[in-house]
Amino acid sequence: MPAAGIGLAPADFIRTRLALAPLPFYPAIALYRPTPQSGLTAWLAARDQDASPPYWAYAWAGGAALALYLDAHKQTVAGRRVLDFGAGSGLVGIAAARAGAARIWALEPDPLGQVALTLNAKANGVELALWTGEGLPPVDIILAGDVFYDAAVAAATLPLLREAAAAGTTVLVGDPFRRDLPLATLQLLAEYAVPDMGAATPVRAGVFRLAGP
Repeated sequence: MPAAGIGLAPADFIRTRLALAPLPFYPAIALYRPTPQSGLTAWLAARDQDASPPYWAYAWAGGAALALYLDAHKQTVAGRRVLDFGAGSGLVGIAAARAGAARIWALEPDPLGQVALTLNAKANGVELALWTGEGLPPVDIILAGDVFYDAAVAAATLPLLREAAAAGTTVLVGDPFRRDLPLATLQLLAEYAVPDMGAATPVRAGVFRLAGP
């Protein structure tokens, strides 16, 4: 017998099989997240999409740190145009909306991630506009959570973000001090103890401002 929900389309699977619940570290925001009963692994395998982890299904530590920073420093994004870069679940963009951002774009290459962040935004009563154009949209601030999680991704991401910073865009990075985090180019603004990828034990994560070239 097929596993429950195995044939559901992405939006229906997320809405019916994942649990919409407040985040322990930021209860004002709720996200759709998997439980042991969700069947997410089997659903991804049935769609031949189990080769890479479903990053969009979890709140990462860097995004959690950025969300808390924006809640404590609403003036950072209030009235400004914002890009949630590598948006995943949409957590950071949702936090920016709650802090009063004028407009928020979400850049997320994974089609499943695009569905998830759209549903998460709707569940929180905010709007994130998917950015699918060339380059980056014209914004005042880029929020980049957990975009340096391995060497290859860091090598592709850092030049793009530094170019934006050099052009006058504020770039804030959230990260739990991973090995490939380019600390030499970053100014630490704040630190938080937050969960990572659904783990119960908090980790140390920072919010940084990126310098241009």
